[in-house]
Amino acid sequence: MRLLGHDDLQGRSAYQPVIHRQGNRFIAYVGHHGGLKSNPLTGQMERNGTSIVDVTDPRRPRYLVTSRAPREAEAGGAQMVRVCDGASLPRGTRGRPICFARSAISPTSVGFSDSAKPALLTTVVAGLNMTHKNWWECDSGIAYLVSDGHPRGWRTHRMTKIYDLSDPAQPRFIRDFGLVGQEPGSTGPAPEGVHGPSCTRTASTSRTARLRGRAAGFVDRDKLLAGDPAVADRFRSHARQLLLSASAGST
Repeated sequence: MRLLGHDDLQGRSAYQPVIHRQGNRFIAYVGHHGGLKSNPLTGQMERNGTSIVDVTDPRRPRYLVTSRAPREAEAGGAQMVRVCDGASLPRGTRGRPICFARSAISPTSVGFSDSAKPALLTTVVAGLNMTHKNWWECDSGIAYLVSDGHPRGWRTHRMTKIYDLSDPAQPRFIRDFGLVGQEPGSTGPAPEGVHGPSCTRTASTSRTARLRGRAAGFVDRDKLLAGDPAVADRFRSHARQLLLSASAGST
């Protein structure tokens, strides 16, 4: 490997980058920690958010714009980035890439009709803490968002909130999910929180891996999204329901 080029990202502290092909261009979306830096393109001091860089020619990257993080997210910036083309989402707008930048406090979905002119599309959910790595399925639009579960009674600072973002302009909450022993009302030692989910699907199986510091749990995706059909509240967070979704196996 050898270095071809670089961009200083206006001196902003970067965390998670994603490079995405858009037409005949390759665009890098780079998430940043919280902070305030001068933007040479505007001459203004601006909050860290998501840097958008044209890296079609990696020897000559061209900084396009910074998409500012919401004011309430200043402590965490917009550390996490996931990108799906509007055309790949079931209900997305054709030809419009969607950048999903998650800050440490407020996960947000940001729509871009032009990479150089980002515009906030919607806020999926605000007022969260301890958000971390997420996963967004472009073909289904399902998003797995890590956040603090304590405000909703969970016994962990990191569990998973699942949303249908097939149309990012109209987020639809599906359910909260975690490990047995983390759910509201449980007792005894609580398992460690989730670090980041990822999903893989084949013709014969569909599983979501929930990665943690000391273990990896495997969840049956179809059961996770369908809930427990035997009860009226099929997404109620109780041990039997959580184990039903995890019946694909865990370690």
